[in-house]
Amino acid sequence: MPTLNWIGKDKVISHHQDVPYRVLEHKYGFTAENGEQKQPTESGNKIIHGDNLEALKSLLPEYEGKVKCIYIDPPYNTGNEGWSYNDNVNHPKIKKWLEKTLKAKEKNKVAEIGLDDLTRHDKWLCMMYPRLKLLQKLLSEDGVIFISINFPHEHAHLKCICNEIFGENNYLGDLTWESTTQPINSGSSRFKLQIKTEPILFYCKNKKYQNGFILEELESNLKYPHQGKLGRCRFEVIEKSDAGDYKRETMKFPILGQLPREGKRWQIGIDTARELEERNRLEIVDNMVKKAVYPEDEIDKRKFKPFWSHFNASEVGSALSGKEELNSVMEKAVGFDTVKPPKLIEELISHFSNDSIILDSFAGSGTTAHAVLNLNKQDGGNRKFILVEMEDYANDITAERIKRVTVGYKKEDKQIAGTNGSFNFYELGLPLFDDNQNLNEQVGINKIREYIWFSETRTPFKEPKEANYFLGKKEESVYYFIYEKDQLTTLDFDALQLIKTKGEQYVVYADNCLLPKEFMAKNNIIFKKIPRDITRF
Repeated sequence: MPTLNWIGKDKVISHHQDVPYRVLEHKYGFTAENGEQKQPTESGNKIIHGDNLEALKSLLPEYEGKVKCIYIDPPYNTGNEGWSYNDNVNHPKIKKWLEKTLKAKEKNKVAEIGLDDLTRHDKWLCMMYPRLKLLQKLLSEDGVIFISINFPHEHAHLKCICNEIFGENNYLGDLTWESTTQPINSGSSRFKLQIKTEPILFYCKNKKYQNGFILEELESNLKYPHQGKLGRCRFEVIEKSDAGDYKRETMKFPILGQLPREGKRWQIGIDTARELEERNRLEIVDNMVKKAVYPEDEIDKRKFKPFWSHFNASEVGSALSGKEELNSVMEKAVGFDTVKPPKLIEELISHFSNDSIILDSFAGSGTTAHAVLNLNKQDGGNRKFILVEMEDYANDITAERIKRVTVGYKKEDKQIAGTNGSFNFYELGLPLFDDNQNLNEQVGINKIREYIWFSETRTPFKEPKEANYFLGKKEESVYYFIYEKDQLTTLDFDALQLIKTKGEQYVVYADNCLLPKEFMAKNNIIFKKIPRDITRF
């Protein structure tokens, strides 16, 4: 498979492994019923303010392999977007890029990557590669990713690195969206090719787990007016005349202990009858044996709306209508020039289960969460959204939009009903490990304990009632984290007195261990040294 090379590639290929794990600091919860609150909601919906590379790393313990659908809309690198390179990669050239960004920040400016920047494609690829690597790790085995991009700038480059990261065989196609319907009729642009559509790259994590998409069923003439043993069905007569040319003695045999009525014979042979009996597709109704036909039996006869690869603006909206809808929700002009309409994202994510986790790590104005809430309201689903936005408007625009969507807003003097819903807002906190790879005690013992539990069990941490270093019990494994700030801890016979919860296996973290290996093996005790044996994501 052909691969793409660029300045700094050799350093960013594994850069995602060097990104520090930072804790997520909960700032507030929000519910449509009660507004902002200090305590977290249990919605599972998250909005995170911070660098998306570090935020994605922070999501790994809880969400690795669990995200069903990712949609991202990264910078198109047109030279007019005002994005700058922010990643701290150990490469002389890349360090100069970062130095330029930091110097601009000191002056409250942005080190914009313009059309005259000869390394702008290298910078963009160095920015995208480690983020895509982490996104790939977050996807479930049957998960998919949609990436909005545009044709003339980075589309070809993006496809090359996606083939490298997700696998060429897992490329599902290029979708197209009619992003604009208005031509440019001024200046020299009117005489140039005008781009009407934007592509959306579509990849899956593992094609062998892709068994088709959920489709919207269209109206059909198939009816299921009766109630059978297995649910709604249609009962069909399986008898026919046994006279003249239709007479067949071999088609007279017991079904469900009953023969056909006088002058009748079965339409089905004995082998078919026995197979239908085994599948509970035959029942006695009004003293007659009838065949029960269920919706799943007629999947080939049912009609569905296809998952088309093109989206018309008339059906899902354009960039202009997306901008207008955002301004309506916010009741002011927000300043975003191009905004994806919620209906477009709804169309994408509607093809997956209604309890999916949906992630957008270039959240912008929050369109993806808006779409998730709309769909949940429409079909009663329980989809969860995770948004990451690094800009300072993460709270004032991204989160504010979602608040307004849940409680309702006005659109052209018409009141739009709220979707209901809730979320938690987070800021990226301190790194869990310091520069020497020791635990950073400034994050607090609770965050450290939470991380250890996640790394071991991949389940949410709940502070147990039992004190003395106990983390919890999962299945028959018991976990203890014997740790004290500013002093070493030892797993010895005295420390074993602290273990009150019984299990088949004991996983114990401490700085040192003085227990004999034979004793530990006999009692199924696994020692993990702090910080050496703590899992790094």
